[in-house]
Amino acid sequence: MKSPYVSELDANKAVTASFLVQSKEIRQKKSGELYLSLVLSDRTGDLDAKMWDNVAEVIDAFEKDDFIQVKGLTQVYRNRPQLTIHKLRRMDDSEVDFADYFPASARDPEEMWAELRGVAAGIGNPHLKGLLEAMLNDPGVAQRYKRAPAAKTVHHAYLGGLIEHVLSLCTLARLAAGHYAHVDRDLLLTGVVLHDIGKIHELKYERGISYSTEGQLIGHIEIALRMVAEKLHGLPDFPPRLRTLVEHLILSHHGHLEFGSPKLPQFPEALLLHYLDDMDSKMECMRGLIANDRQVEGCFTSFSTLLERPALKMDRYWEDAPEPKPAAAAAPASPPAPAAHPVVVPRSDSPFAGKLKQALGTAGPGREP
Repeated sequence: MKSPYVSELDANKAVTASFLVQSKEIRQKKSGELYLSLVLSDRTGDLDAKMWDNVAEVIDAFEKDDFIQVKGLTQVYRNRPQLTIHKLRRMDDSEVDFADYFPASARDPEEMWAELRGVAAGIGNPHLKGLLEAMLNDPGVAQRYKRAPAAKTVHHAYLGGLIEHVLSLCTLARLAAGHYAHVDRDLLLTGVVLHDIGKIHELKYERGISYSTEGQLIGHIEIALRMVAEKLHGLPDFPPRLRTLVEHLILSHHGHLEFGSPKLPQFPEALLLHYLDDMDSKMECMRGLIANDRQVEGCFTSFSTLLERPALKMDRYWEDAPEPKPAAAAAPASPPAPAAHPVVVPRSDSPFAGKLKQALGTAGPGREP
């Protein structure tokens, strides 16, 4: 097991550790000399890194998606940890355990796959059930569906993230369909299972997460439509009108034309799929933003361009809160005091005024006598 992980690094300490190179840029100092700007990562997060000196010795020694071992010093720059690298070397794949470097779902993939198969088995409509089972019975689909992330960076961007996202949506879809009596539960669940299935081919996730050539040129929506069409070749009795509804669920699930949706949702199940998908992805985005934030100080994360806001880190928020003041005990009832003799208060400029106010407990503004 590698050590330390990104999440274990402390500021102002020397470190020797290994990481995956997420990005590599060669930049130029004001003096004209070159330096390296890297983003390094492991399964617990990522880290900005700079190598200022001796760059010529290593500039061609490694590339993006390589594993490297580094020696350097962790520091804080703009409220975030940054690693200054003094030495580095490229590592061979045989030196590392891939599980240490790639974030993955905390759930067992086989357990999630069994749960997804159970969702398909519970579909009442025989045509929709047949389509889902034809898709999930495909060994190539099964192998990729268990492992694929749901996105490159936005949400559920880790191995097993796609199926975890889909199962979360299945739970939400059942609840929503139970609330809205006019919604076709089987159609909605079919849309949930199939809406992002094209991502198993849109993304590459053997070393890090990136887009495949097919993903860059076509995208997961068109890939999903093609996959459904291929399975429907083997289901000649599938009703054409039902096929149109399934295709619309896939085409419209992004919900807005400006978000890359070819069509707007135009029936209840399509609209509900969009909103559930959007909610689940944004909730996971905020969870991940808080969990992986590297801000050293403060209650808020760095700004999220996707969410268009920073997020409040609740643990720090409560840690920084002052202790609540104990409620004042009610004073016991007492019998009325006997009438006091009238007191003559001298003028405020009298030499005796201060002494009298002190005796009566009225010294200082804002206090009751």
